[in-house]
Amino acid sequence: MESTPLKNKVALVTGAGRNIGRAIALALADAGAKVAVNVRESRDEGQAVVDEIVARGGDALLVSADITQRADVDAMIAAISKHFGRLDIVVNNAAIRHEAAFADLPYADWRAAQAVCVDGAFHCTQAALPLLRASSAGTVINIGGLTAQTGASKRAHVVTAKAALGGLTRALAHELAEFGITVNCISPGVMDTVRKSSSATPQPAHRASHKTLLGRLGHPDEIASAVVWLAGPGGRFTTGQTLHINGGAYLAG
Repeated sequence: MESTPLKNKVALVTGAGRNIGRAIALALADAGAKVAVNVRESRDEGQAVVDEIVARGGDALLVSADITQRADVDAMIAAISKHFGRLDIVVNNAAIRHEAAFADLPYADWRAAQAVCVDGAFHCTQAALPLLRASSAGTVINIGGLTAQTGASKRAHVVTAKAALGGLTRALAHELAEFGITVNCISPGVMDTVRKSSSATPQPAHRASHKTLLGRLGHPDEIASAVVWLAGPGGRFTTGQTLHINGGAYLAG
């Protein structure tokens, strides 16, 4: 198998400063893609990812933007186009994952989850569409989550937002197929990640109730490998799908 199947491609990864986003950015770069590393506030983390890609012989650009704001997203896509001249792969990874009981959930927190997960994917994909149409192998990959299928306590806002990504994936797969653009969703299970920001609960309660058949947590690299496959030549006949990577914690029917 070719070691750099994404050579000459350009990818955007949102929420790429840590954990799954970081792993995806590094894996895409290792596969030959030039990577736009998006963060909102954690510029130091984003720059560290860029520096790591460059140190490994790759090409990367830090693009700081609040993906809930269309003006920010438009400026980000323009910067990518100016710097790299193209955009072939959009990975909508940014998310909010903190927990709160529904009875106490502020409406602002409900809206924030939808704004980051759903509106962010809308803005980034729509703004990137002219560049994706110009690509010979455009692809959009949305990062969902296990609880979008299983549900979970204290995560009504997150579950709803992640479930909406599945619907957006299927809708866009139909609409963008005529341009040769594939659209898929990857749904990670319980992952071995570091949760230290205000947007994520350090130890989410659903980890205790979602046990894997393999007896371990997943690793971000295992999600990143699937992204590389979907974005590469092997994934060109796959569209409109949700790929469950969860160690057997949920078995899709």
